Amino acid sequence: MQTISEHLPAQAQAGELDFEDRTYRKVIWRILPVLLLCYMAAYLDRVNIGFAKLDMLNELQFSNTVYALGASMFFWGYFLFEVPSNLLLHRFGARFWIARIMLSWAVISMAVAYTVPLAVFFHIESSTMFYVLRFLLGICEAGFFPGVILYLNYWFPTHRQSRVMSGFLLALPVSLTLGGILSGWLMNSMQGVHGLSGWQWMLLIEGIPSIIMAFVVIVCLADNIDKAKWLSVAEKALLKANLQTDNQGKATRLSEVFFNPRVWLLVLILLTFNTGFYGLAFWMPSIIKSTGITNSLHIGLLTAIPYSVAVVAMLLNARHSNRTGERRLHAAIPAFIGGVGLILSAFFADNLVLSVLFLSVSASGILSLMPIFWTLPGTVLSGVAAAAGIGMINAIGNLSGFTGSMITAVAETLTGNINNGTYVLALCLLVSGGLILAIPASMLGRTPKTAPTAAQLETA
Repeated sequence: MQTISEHLPAQAQAGELDFEDRTYRKVIWRILPVLLLCYMAAYLDRVNIGFAKLDMLNELQFSNTVYALGASMFFWGYFLFEVPSNLLLHRFGARFWIARIMLSWAVISMAVAYTVPLAVFFHIESSTMFYVLRFLLGICEAGFFPGVILYLNYWFPTHRQSRVMSGFLLALPVSLTLGGILSGWLMNSMQGVHGLSGWQWMLLIEGIPSIIMAFVVIVCLADNIDKAKWLSVAEKALLKANLQTDNQGKATRLSEVFFNPRVWLLVLILLTFNTGFYGLAFWMPSIIKSTGITNSLHIGLLTAIPYSVAVVAMLLNARHSNRTGERRLHAAIPAFIGGVGLILSAFFADNLVLSVLFLSVSASGILSLMPIFWTLPGTVLSGVAAAAGIGMINAIGNLSGFTGSMITAVAETLTGNINNGTYVLALCLLVSGGLILAIPASMLGRTPKTAPTAAQLETA
């Protein structure tokens, strides 16, 4: 049966496509900058513990094992509350829930600066207080990342998501780049100010952006298409028609999430991939310090190099994937590159230049994979199933934060060399690449870029 748009002249059909592109650009510029800034604040709070470690361990008399366990406790809280948090976001709305997440995690992140006073107040060991605060931080932040992924699925069909995801995930390398420089500078310049150590000031100051962004979210974001006052009736109809078409054939019930082999494959991919990523993120300052660099600011500047290179690689990979419609190789090849880069960075650990060079290669591969991977859950899930499924994938996958940090800590404890654990992290990335190649073709089909028909817009 022919549709109305098939009888339109080519110029009119081009006009529909132009209207669609303008509408999506409008949505992107309205919501993406806010989400990008939120994720920058989130990641600043998540990984600054790697810089705090440089001075905190001696001051609090923590061993590397205590630090690694504390760093990883975050992910246990994150794991337990991830799916419930995402379901609550789906029920109560993204604007309120994302703001709640940001405000609560900022408070707990800043409280880590007062680990010893809080331990004295509660009459417990300082190491136990450190574990508790890291666990609470995981609970507070649970649901943010999968919540944003779910939120983007409320607005964009699958074939438009890789470019949007890359724009959002750009916050990750940018925050790691700027965060390294800022953290190093704060630890150097604020040491001893008003009786606090530099690492304490770093945690306190870097929690402030999250508090600010919580209020920005309340003011600037809309929960969904229908509540977006800045969209016209025609724009809302187009967006909803595209989503209705895109969601056909996807799982929508909770029972379809937990017994879906494609969802569990995505869990395994994220678990192995993130083990390499978090191992790198948490320990890169220490890896660079092992080359002989001792100044915190210099370490921060050097850690910025790999992430700066990764920004370019991530954008180019996502753009090429978006243009060609291909996902499998655009995800698998970066995973292999990340693994090989880690191996070479450890092999040349005694050479600062080569070590940073191969850390840059590894970071480029690791971060280039992320925006491609996070388009995949939306190809098989929608509605409440997407809320639970994305939350479950991210929750279990983020247990790799525990494995990534512990692998490196155990390797350093047993061998006296932090770089030995890097080989295990690299192996995880190589396994991840192999799992990506096993993804069924049904999850990777190309979706042509077409505007909704006139009939679809009338019934949306």
